[in-house]
Parts: sequence; structure tokens; C-alpha cells
Amino acid sequence: MDTLNGQIPNMLIRGTCLPEAWEKAVLAVWDNGIDVKTDYDKPGDPASRDATVMIVVEDPFNEPRIHKNFPGGPEELEAYRQEVVDGIHDHWIKPEEDKWTYTYHQRLFAYQPAVIERMGAEDKVLGKGIKGVRPLRMPFLNMTEIPSINQINYIVDDLCRQLYTRRAQAVTWMPSMDPVTYDPPCLQRVWCRILKDEKGGLVLNMNTHWRSRDGVKAWFMNAFALTDLQKSIASRVSEKIGQNVRLGRYVDISDSWHIYGSYFRGIGPELEKMRDGNWQSRAWRSDDEAFAFMTEEAKEKLAKDPDHYAKGKG
Repeated sequence: MDTLNGQIPNMLIRGTCLPEAWEKAVLAVWDNGIDVKTDYDKPGDPASRDATVMIVVEDPFNEPRIHKNFPGGPEELEAYRQEVVDGIHDHWIKPEEDKWTYTYHQRLFAYQPAVIERMGAEDKVLGKGIKGVRPLRMPFLNMTEIPSINQINYIVDDLCRQLYTRRAQAVTWMPSMDPVTYDPPCLQRVWCRILKDEKGGLVLNMNTHWRSRDGVKAWFMNAFALTDLQKSIASRVSEKIGQNVRLGRYVDISDSWHIYGSYFRGIGPELEKMRDGNWQSRAWRSDDEAFAFMTEEAKEKLAKDPDHYAKGKG
């Protein structure tokens, strides 16, 4: 689809679990998305397929929970989960050394507004000498003068204060830093709210909002990790108020949910498989013996070396 009168298509996708929702979203954007170039295209790459997408996962821990064909394996998935929920890669944040400028864990659990300091007449150049990174001029960032803020603690405390509060949210965007970096955060905001079900039980609903999303290579791992964070928040609230809080739906909103043109040559066979609608045949239960074994093995390796499955953030 080359044009739509300048309008970005918008889509609502529903799934009972993560694998079903992912397959439905990939097919919907492939079939009905708009063609748009990106900042990351190489010469000869087709334009990406793109849309604004809201994905509703009705029960984020419904089984089967794992898609067998997401780009990665149980080891990478566990490493990414720990990166987001536990912060095992926060030590990679070193913008002054042309390294990472953030992790989602750091922005959610230790948000620290950047203080800009000038280095004489020159600004520091980030990205210089790093393969695949375009140099960008930006002021030197000193992030030590303002205390960090644990936004997840705030979400838990605010929900305990008033279960139906609309203020239980965390943000990631840092206007003093992110607009000029090569790889700014895709995740923008996490929002939580607790409602009562028909029996009076408490249910934690969570929304996440993303400015940009690699639908093929990043979405599944993103959603897997963020729903684990949802589970952690529910558990913490339960403990503090002395009442069970179960998980409700997970809603995932992306301004730009895209399939990169560079993927087009290899994605065809996977799309054809997805069209049969039998997503269950391509999914694992999280307690599947093989998956569970590889996950436990990954946990043991990560406990000894957090960098064992070093991957780029998504």
C-alpha cells in the first residue's frame, strides 16, 4: 500500500495470549500497513510496512505463552526479561564512552534527568567510531547531580494508596538527552490501574505506549518482559495491601508498529505459515520441559555472568 491520503492506518488486534496476538499483528500490518521509509534503511531496502497499532492481550500469562519462531531463543528471552525487570545490563549505560544511553530498567527504576554541561566551545560527539552508529553532536551529559527516581515504587505505592488511581504511571523519555541520540527509547510510558471483577476481586490492568516498534524482531520479547513486570507489580501490591491482585489484560499501543523493508526477502515463508491460523502449533507452554530446561540453564549462566547473552536493547 503506497498511499492512504497521508493517513497512517490504525489497527486494533486482540489475542488470548502473546503468541496469538503477535501473529495477528504481523499479518495485519503486512496486509494493511502503509509503505514508509525509515532512518535505518540501507541503499536498496524497500520501504517498511507501518501502522499505528493497539494490541490487546486478554490474558498475558495464558498458555501457550511462548512463540517458537520469535527471533531468538529461550536464553536470549530470559536475558532480555532480566535486563528489563532486574536491570542486569544497567552497567552498560555509559554515554560518555559512546555506549548505551539507557536501559528500560534504568529509566523505570532509576530515572535520572540529565544535566547538560558544556565542554568549552565544543560539544561531545556521541557515536564517533562505533560501527553502524551515525555521529551526533550533543552536550556532555552529567547525570550525577539529580537524585534518581524509582518510578515502579511510585506505581506500587500509588496503587496501594488508591486502587483505582489514574496516576500510576512511569515514563522513559528524557527531553534533555533522547531527541539527539541515535537510538532513543521506543517504550515511552507504562500505566497501571486496578479494578474489581464481578466477585469483588482485584485486577491489575496495564498499558504500555511505544513511539516506535520493530514488530518482527522486538515486539514479542518486549511484551514478554513487560508483562512479567506487570506480574511483579501485582505481586508487590498484593503483599502490601494483604489482598490478592490478579493480572488483567495487557494493552500495547505503538505509534509506529513496523516491519522493516530489509526483512522482506526472508519473511515470506513465515507469513505463509501464519496464514493457516494454527498459531498453537508454533507455540510453547512456558512449562514445556525443553523450554523450561533452557530457561533454567540461562538463569544459571546469567547469575554467574550477566553479559553471557549480550544483545542489543529493543
